Amino acid sequence: MVSSKVLFLWALNALDNKICKYSPEKILAFLQSIFSFIVYLFKRNNLINTRSTVFDKTKRQSHSNMSNNTSNTSISVDSTSDLFVTYYPLTLVVVGTLLNLFTFSIFWRPTFRDTSKRPTILYMRTIAIFDILMLYGWNLDHYLSGAHGYTLQTYNVPACKFFSFLNYFAAQVSAWLRVFICLDRYLSLSRLHKTWFSQSKHVLIIITCILIVFTIINFPMFLFVCYYNADGTVNTDSHLYQVYPMWDYMNLGFYNCAPFLFMVIFNSGVIYHLILLQKTSTVQNSQIQHRSISITLVITTFLFLIMTIPGTVAYAFFSTTASVVALHAFDAILYTYHILSFPIYMITFTEFRREVIRVITCNKWRNTQPTSGATKSTAAQW
Repeated sequence: MVSSKVLFLWALNALDNKICKYSPEKILAFLQSIFSFIVYLFKRNNLINTRSTVFDKTKRQSHSNMSNNTSNTSISVDSTSDLFVTYYPLTLVVVGTLLNLFTFSIFWRPTFRDTSKRPTILYMRTIAIFDILMLYGWNLDHYLSGAHGYTLQTYNVPACKFFSFLNYFAAQVSAWLRVFICLDRYLSLSRLHKTWFSQSKHVLIIITCILIVFTIINFPMFLFVCYYNADGTVNTDSHLYQVYPMWDYMNLGFYNCAPFLFMVIFNSGVIYHLILLQKTSTVQNSQIQHRSISITLVITTFLFLIMTIPGTVAYAFFSTTASVVALHAFDAILYTYHILSFPIYMITFTEFRREVIRVITCNKWRNTQPTSGATKSTAAQW
């Protein structure tokens, strides 16, 4: 009987040799079929406008109502859809935390420790941390409200202020870190020498600036949002002005629209320069490099489009007409995106995959093939 460990190693080794045979067009067609299937499921189950729950019809606009109701009630879990939107977020928390922590630890291995040569690793480490933080806001509240009848955001005023800030801050930082990864790849291909953006100390400055900018943007959450109602429950809105859905509109721009636009622009430039490199390079393995990185770009950008934008748009514009089950399902898709870094790296990032294998096998397994020039050049792109 072949052990599961041997089968796992065989599959990973097969990825090393086979992944570059699949073109970006095939990957894109596959992802489009998945998206079509998701749309079909939503239409078939008629999730929108078909259910009523004990909660108000929005997640953000109805924070004050939820704070009054969730202390004694919870979503009914008498159907498959209710069970899914209640317990899937908990699965995301557990799986996402483990995968992102493992990803973070891999990027601290000796292979990736020299960030002066590959400063993009600094972005990837930070993304792993913020993808974890993403899962402990509204995502965890979906589970707590459905299974236990309360949320972290309505526990008390300090918790309300902190999680109101975290829900927007973590999402926006995570998105813009991905934008600057795309910028770094574009500059590394379009410039003969390292630019200011491609030096490790400057990458740290960029990351710090991103954190500062979005801290300032979302800092009003600490100042003006959350207060106690007369009955002692927590209201997540503000006395001074109506926070929701205004902040959702802003989040749609900072978290979805602007990052996606820049990602498309930079990734298009990357693919363009890779095609030029493929035509002009005399290195036989340049085609492998082209396909490997192109697949990563297509997957990252396309998944960002189909997984994050629908949920944010739904809460910003359809929160009063869509059911809570439908909104939570869209959120489940959104938060799933933030646990996918590990599988994407495993599929498209050769050195990452090999480091994972070495960790799993306690450093006993080694790739016996010599490192090719294509592998080195691919690593340089990351």
